[in-house]
Amino acid sequence: MFMKPFLFILLIITKSQAKQTDQIDNNLNDVAEKVYAVKINKCCEANQLMIDSSCRLAELFNQTLWEPQFKSEDGKDVKLKHFQYETGLPDCENTQMRPIYYLKNTEDELNILSDGRMRHIIHHEHSIDSIKEDPTQSNSFSLHDPITIPEVKEPTSYIHDQRKYCMDKIFMTKTNITGEYALVCVPEVKIDWKDTNFLLTKILNPIFHGIAIILFLAVAIIYFILPTLRDLAGNIITTINVCLIVSQAADFIRIFTEYSNHLSFMVTDIILYISLLGAFFWLNSFGFYIWKTFKSRNVFLRVTDVRKYCYYSSAVWSSVILMAALAICAHFLFDTGSNGQMNSHFSSSILVDDMEQETIGWLGIAIFFTPVAFTIVFNIFFYVTTLKVIKRINIYGRIHHKLKGCFDLFIQLFLIMTTAWLFLLMSWLNIDGLIYAHIVVNLLQAILVFYVCIVRQSHVTFLLRKSCCYAQPVPTGEWGDEMTHMNGGNY
Repeated sequence: MFMKPFLFILLIITKSQAKQTDQIDNNLNDVAEKVYAVKINKCCEANQLMIDSSCRLAELFNQTLWEPQFKSEDGKDVKLKHFQYETGLPDCENTQMRPIYYLKNTEDELNILSDGRMRHIIHHEHSIDSIKEDPTQSNSFSLHDPITIPEVKEPTSYIHDQRKYCMDKIFMTKTNITGEYALVCVPEVKIDWKDTNFLLTKILNPIFHGIAIILFLAVAIIYFILPTLRDLAGNIITTINVCLIVSQAADFIRIFTEYSNHLSFMVTDIILYISLLGAFFWLNSFGFYIWKTFKSRNVFLRVTDVRKYCYYSSAVWSSVILMAALAICAHFLFDTGSNGQMNSHFSSSILVDDMEQETIGWLGIAIFFTPVAFTIVFNIFFYVTTLKVIKRINIYGRIHHKLKGCFDLFIQLFLIMTTAWLFLLMSWLNIDGLIYAHIVVNLLQAILVFYVCIVRQSHVTFLLRKSCCYAQPVPTGEWGDEMTHMNGGNY
C-alpha cells in the first residue's frame, strides 16, 4: 500500500530532473552554438537580399534568402551545422571597397571557407569583348585590370579575412538573373621597389606633382606681388596658374588609390575637372581679350583693368559652375545605374552602383571636357585672326608692344596646356607608355609655363632683380615694365 505512492513520487522527481537536464543541455547547446558558430559577414539584414543596387526585403520579390555554400581550402564542399550572420559593411579602415559579382557568365567565383573567410577566385576565362558587353561585369572588381589581363591558365585567388568582406545574394530585376555579390576591402599590395610601374606612378609622379605645384605657385606669386604686372593680362595669368595648382593638388590625391574612400575620390575628381575647365576658360578669355583689343579701332578707349577683370571673372566662373553642375547632375542621374540614386552614408541600405563608381562617370567627363575642346577651337581662331591684324600693323606704340608680348605669351601657354591636356586624354587608354608619357609631360608643362612666364620675359626678370637683388622699389606706373623693356632694361 505504501510502495505505490512512494514510487509515484519518485517517478515525478525523476521526470522533473530529466526535464531540467534537457533544458540545461539545450541551453549549453545554444551557448556552444553562439560561441563556436562560424561568423559570416552578410551585406544586408537577415530578411533582405541585394536587389539591383540596394538591400530590399526578399519576400517582396518572391526570392529566397541567401544560404552560403561552404568550401574547404582545397575546394571540397563542407556542411556546417552552426553559423551566424554579422550584417553590415566590411571594416576597410583607410583602404577602398570594391564590388564583386558571382554570376553565371563572370570569371569571378566567390567561396565561403569553413572558417568564415571568403575566397575570390579569378579564372581568366572570358574575353574582353564579353566583359564589355555586360555592364555588370565591366563594373565588377577582379583585382586586376581587365584590359591588361595576362594570358595565364591557372586561376588567381585572394582570401579575405573576417570583417574585410560582406557577401549576399543578388537579384537583377532587368535580366531576372540571380547570383552572389560581395563587397571586399582591397588587399594590400606588396611593394616592389624594382618595379618600373611602381617607381613611376607612386614615387616619381608625386614628386613631379610637388615640383609642378611649386613652379605654378612661383609664377602666381610673382605676377601677383609685382605692381606693374597686376594688369588684366597679369591677373589672368595668375588665375590660370592658381587653377593649375588646384588641379595638381587634386590629381596628387588621386595617385594613392588604395588609401582613400569612395567619396574623397569623387570630390577630388570634381575638383580636378573644374580646375582644368577653369584654366582653359581663362586661357580662352586671355585670347579673346587680345583679339578684341587688336580688332578695336582705338585701343586707348578702354575700361579699367580692374573692371574688365571683374567682367571676365563673372563670365568665366558662371560658365564653369554651369558646366560643373550639368556634369555632376549627369553623373548621378545617368552614370550611376538604372535607379539614378546617390549613396548616402546615413542610409541603412547599401547602394551598389554608386559604390562601384569611385570616379566620375564618362558622361560627366564628356560634359567637363567638351567645352575644353571648344575653347581650343576658339583659341585657334583668335590666333589666326589676331596674327593677320598684327601683320597689317606697321607702327607699334607702347600698347601695341604690350599686346604683342601678351599675344606671344598666349600662344605659348595655349600650346603647352593643350599638349598636356591631350596627353591626359591619351593616358585613359590604360597603355603603360601613354601613362608614363603623361607623368613626364605633366612636369614639363609646369617647367615650360614657368619658363615662358618668368624666365623668357626679360622685363619680369629685370623687375625681380631690381626688387630682390638690389632692394630697389619697382616702378608703379601702369606701363612701367613695358617702357623699361623697350628702353633696353635701363632707366
